[in-house]
Amino acid sequence: MADMTIERRTVLAGSAAAAVAASAVSAGGCPFGGAAAHAAPRAPRDWKHAVAAVTRGCDIAVRSGGGRSREGRFGVMFKNAPAFQPPEDLLRSLAAQMGEPTGPNPVDFDNPRIPAGFTFLGQFIDHDMTLDRTPLAEARADPLALVNFDTPHFDLGSLYGRGPRLDPDLYEADRTRLRVVRNANGVDDLPRRADGAAYLGDPRNDENLIVAQLHVAFAKFHNRLLERRIARNLADAQRLTRWHFQWIIVHDFLEKVVGTEVIGRYLGRLGRVRNEHYRPRNRNRPFMPIEYSVAAYRFGHSMVRSGYLLNNRTTPPGAAAIFGQEGFDLRGNRPLPANLEIDWWHFFDVPGKPGTPRNQSRRIDGSLSLPLFNLPSTVVDDEVVSLAERNLLRGSRLGLPSGQDVATRMGVTPLTNGELGLPDAANPGWKGRAPLWFYVLKEAELTYAGQRLGPVGGRIVAEVILGILAMDRAGYLSVNPFWRPSAPIAPLLGQFRTGDLLKFALNL
Repeated sequence: MADMTIERRTVLAGSAAAAVAASAVSAGGCPFGGAAAHAAPRAPRDWKHAVAAVTRGCDIAVRSGGGRSREGRFGVMFKNAPAFQPPEDLLRSLAAQMGEPTGPNPVDFDNPRIPAGFTFLGQFIDHDMTLDRTPLAEARADPLALVNFDTPHFDLGSLYGRGPRLDPDLYEADRTRLRVVRNANGVDDLPRRADGAAYLGDPRNDENLIVAQLHVAFAKFHNRLLERRIARNLADAQRLTRWHFQWIIVHDFLEKVVGTEVIGRYLGRLGRVRNEHYRPRNRNRPFMPIEYSVAAYRFGHSMVRSGYLLNNRTTPPGAAAIFGQEGFDLRGNRPLPANLEIDWWHFFDVPGKPGTPRNQSRRIDGSLSLPLFNLPSTVVDDEVVSLAERNLLRGSRLGLPSGQDVATRMGVTPLTNGELGLPDAANPGWKGRAPLWFYVLKEAELTYAGQRLGPVGGRIVAEVILGILAMDRAGYLSVNPFWRPSAPIAPLLGQFRTGDLLKFALNL
């Protein structure tokens, strides 16, 4: 076995020039240039859950007849805040400056608060929120998703699809357990078609091998509930898996990225969620705010590293960039190689497992990993290859308000452009305001040294996620707000984190 004290930086030294996960481009559910920019590489065009439907309605803020007050699948959270659309050459100039510093003594980008697994858990959560399973005929008839649109509930639609009758390829012959296969490389993997693409409720979960393996872990959690007879049938296993997933979102993911005091601002002791700004008119079909999906939730792009250590039990250790030489990186849509099978304690705190070496996420700040500025053609299908530029242009074209306008409406003292590093004297085109996505990143950097989101970004993320949870009639907050994970799944009543889910699911 490889030396357990191996240094992560040594392992990843050869992959520093690699690029970001495909799902980092799509996180937040609104693509830059249409469905093709969202599509998983090599995904078959006739796949019943084509990604084209995922993006429906993201331009409602600028195209719907009802203007900013109209709510469809997407909508505007701060409806009285004006759109901020500075000159696009100014946005491109800002994007070009958002690369992380280089030089002989680069700063330490490790975030001591957030292990790297939360970058990919965030993607998994996003895919569940933004999955649109509306039949394509209805989607074409309602392209803005003003009438027929799926809700963003945390129901693990990416895992369960439409159920064993309509999506039998996701299930074992008993129509109760989820399919996990032992592939030709001798490791557990997703069930796959002959061309390598996985059978999934959402093809985006196969965009990279880390999210794909997280999906496998959730499938195994479902199956283990049945094997241990904790769940009696399919419906019972689905409910318990969903509720444990929802618990992790609140008590692990949100605690890490926004802090317990921000959660407490919105979530009361009786499980009631207090809405301040996210107030969908139709609680049965809550819309996805573009302030969340196109700006605040894209904080995860700043957390992405160039490469990751997956295990150190292989020779050489299993480490790779997400994009590098094809076949030797972490791109998905292919059978999982044995040397890239994850030992999850390198990504999360798993009870009883070593705490080192650990991949930490990158700090949340006003810069991105350098590989994100040259995205490959398998991720984007146009000339804009910088993720920073794509995000800034997308936000402007969809009519996002500025960071300062959102802060003012939240009752938060806005950061000035001078504090954000955008002095108005040098950049009069900003007119004293900054793009919301950039504002959220810099706010985290200036407020909490990049270890968590600041007041504007944190409140948007927490209020939207908790609000959607509260509006799910089948979720634990609605059905039984006093429910807590318990033995034998949780070590102590209510003491349940992602590492506990992985330990139980994988029998670690």
